[in-house]
Amino acid sequence: MYISNMTHFLDETGNLPKEMPRQARELASFMALVVDSTTRKSPKTLASTDIRCFKKDCQGLIKSEILGKKDDIHWVCNECDNEGVISVWQGTRWDNNSGKKL
Repeated sequence: MYISNMTHFLDETGNLPKEMPRQARELASFMALVVDSTTRKSPKTLASTDIRCFKKDCQGLIKSEILGKKDDIHWVCNECDNEGVISVWQGTRWDNNSGKKL
């Protein structure tokens, strides 16, 4: 399980740094897509997205939901065991619920 704090991947302007190693940038970009897609609908139970799983040789799609009081985003692949939780996404540029962006 991936447990990620979205702000750990951002620079001081709230963007993904260009100097980031390729694999870290790909993971951060994936998380940004999940935050963007999830906050468009704000589901409280797992809902389908059009985001492909990044695990090698998996063709599955990601489902996501916003969890309880902490508002973490939980995501899971519909075909493999790949899943994770994204915290501290509120106010980032991919948060579609917030008027205030980091």
